[in-house]
Amino acid sequence: MNTDQAVAQTQSRLAKEGGSMGDLLGHFRNRISPVLIGDRQWERILECAAEFPATIGALPFGFELPLHEPKRVADLGVSLASGTGTAAFFRDRAWFDPTDETAKAITRLFGQMDAEGSPLREIVGHKMMLEFDIGSAPDGERPHPGIFVRPAERPIVGGAGQLADVDAVVDALVSCVGWERNEAQGKHVQRAYLAQPEDARLDAFGVFPSRSRAIRLAVMGFRTQGEVCAFLEATGWPGQIPAVETVLARFKEQVKFDRTGVYLDVRDDGLGPTLGLALIVKQRYTNDSRYWLDGLNDWDPLLEALGQEDLVVQEKLPALAGWVSKPTPIFAKSGRYVLLRGIHHIKLVISEGQLRKAKAYVFMVLSGAVPF
Repeated sequence: MNTDQAVAQTQSRLAKEGGSMGDLLGHFRNRISPVLIGDRQWERILECAAEFPATIGALPFGFELPLHEPKRVADLGVSLASGTGTAAFFRDRAWFDPTDETAKAITRLFGQMDAEGSPLREIVGHKMMLEFDIGSAPDGERPHPGIFVRPAERPIVGGAGQLADVDAVVDALVSCVGWERNEAQGKHVQRAYLAQPEDARLDAFGVFPSRSRAIRLAVMGFRTQGEVCAFLEATGWPGQIPAVETVLARFKEQVKFDRTGVYLDVRDDGLGPTLGLALIVKQRYTNDSRYWLDGLNDWDPLLEALGQEDLVVQEKLPALAGWVSKPTPIFAKSGRYVLLRGIHHIKLVISEGQLRKAKAYVFMVLSGAVPF
């Protein structure tokens, strides 16, 4: 049984469970430390998730946890795939409620993926991710979620001459949220691609419809601090490169990480001044069958290093370490499932010449089909 078949079987079983994604998440409250997500924040997450079917839980989902923020808040991330019952849910929603901009954007993007001979499908496959600002949004506000795709089928690697692939992904994201194509912004994205080292890859592209217009790029696979800084200089990043060098050197003294990733916002006037850094302690390759399996201690050195940073809320680190667990059997009306939990990545955010934020991105994978 391949991954798509396993997801389809899990979706079918979750449909028998009934209810919403909020109902599904509600069963996991006792597995999520209140030090990371407080009770009021958990209620806000459930209110958001209640708008969607439980079948979303057949694909990976998780939370963005701000480790620098004393408040116990989080944002919610979910995955969607075209050709599924969940995709049909959003298509129907867009049809019956033309004011639902999120459902319309999802349906447009899936339409581009599913079109005959689609170049987008050849690059990113048939999946997308949504990021819902909940903890990072003011009370009472519900911004449209960020929309992300990953070049999973045809990775976009440096030196491979894939400008056409870059343009295809950017055009698809821009058009799905109703933005006009901006030639200047497109050129800046191309410049970022051309500045990549040969074995680095454009790992993800994203847009946030409720924020100022920008294309979020995740570039992964830098081998050295020098490669990161050379890349930033070549792209014309307006921030302070010495600050990046200082942060990387400080963590390198304490943590063995093989590669580094960067997160950039590309605007029509160039790159934004804020930079995200990912210290990669585990390489994750999209088609690896063990993608979601973490060792229980893989992240300990990085968490210990974070404990030396004044901006990090110390009590959150033991709770975060406890998030990583072995595959766990759970039981529901439709039978046995297996739950995986782990840390996908940790992002260090640099702005105005300083390390300003540290965020953990944690995941949950629920399967009713595949033994782990």
